Amino acid sequence: MSYTEAETESVRETRKLKQNGLLTYYNRYKILYLLSLPGIIYFVVFKYIPLAGSMMAFQNYSIFEGIWKSEWVGMANFQRMFEFADFWRILKNTLAIGFYTLVFGFPIPIILALMMNELRNQLYKRFVQTAVYLPHFLSWVVVGGIVIEILSPTSGVVNHVLTWFGQEPIYFMGEDSHIRTIIVSSGIWRDAGWSTIIYLAAMSGINPDLYEAAQMDGATRWRQTISITIPSIMTTITILFLLQIGNFLDLGFERVFVFLNPLTNSNGDILDTYIYRVGLIQREYSYTTAIGLFKSVIGFVLIVTANTFSKRATGEGLY
Repeated sequence: MSYTEAETESVRETRKLKQNGLLTYYNRYKILYLLSLPGIIYFVVFKYIPLAGSMMAFQNYSIFEGIWKSEWVGMANFQRMFEFADFWRILKNTLAIGFYTLVFGFPIPIILALMMNELRNQLYKRFVQTAVYLPHFLSWVVVGGIVIEILSPTSGVVNHVLTWFGQEPIYFMGEDSHIRTIIVSSGIWRDAGWSTIIYLAAMSGINPDLYEAAQMDGATRWRQTISITIPSIMTTITILFLLQIGNFLDLGFERVFVFLNPLTNSNGDILDTYIYRVGLIQREYSYTTAIGLFKSVIGFVLIVTANTFSKRATGEGLY
């Protein structure tokens, strides 16, 4: 056998070993791949394929002509977006509510998880967990009705308490100065408990020997939390923070729409509600697609920037 033939045979053997290794790997983890298949199909169908519709942002889209035959207008829709005076007010509202949600809403699930992790009575711990999880399963319509009833100037609990202290009832849903606080606080109440699941799962993976060693050294429960629990879940905190940064402008249509009325639109109207009003009701599809694409680009820039800073500062990131 010549040197060339021996080399070719060696390459074939190497390739065969690699193929057998891949087959062994896939056979070992095929159940996991099958379990992930529905999620992959979901993202392909509802996230990746619809990206083709972003072309409408550069068209004067007509439902009769379709995407492929509609007139191309370049950046005209983006120019109109930036020239519209109310757009900057709506963007300011979106940024303000997103910022308040990030500052006040992000730490609360961590605090809740740390507090629940310290509970030693298992029955009481399960009760607390169930109580804080339950609001997540309520639709925003139900949450909106509950909040509006609580803040009612005639029958609301809050105004009853205010009258006990000699204060005049406040029409919370009739003053735009309160709308951002209502939106942010109702979102925290609904979703904070559900977000604690991830942190509690991360805490359950902490080695108990670390706590035992700390106890032997005389560390208090507070010191153990600061020195062991929080550093151990810092990777989880970083990843969830980066994900929330990426959704900074994506506040959700239902969350805000249920609280809006003509008296609160000034400070409560956000990009999602504006897209609904202009895109679906007034049927300006190309214009609102341009706004949606603008949101996506800003979110992408934010998450890449935050991830870069996180990698440099802590060594942790999404990628």
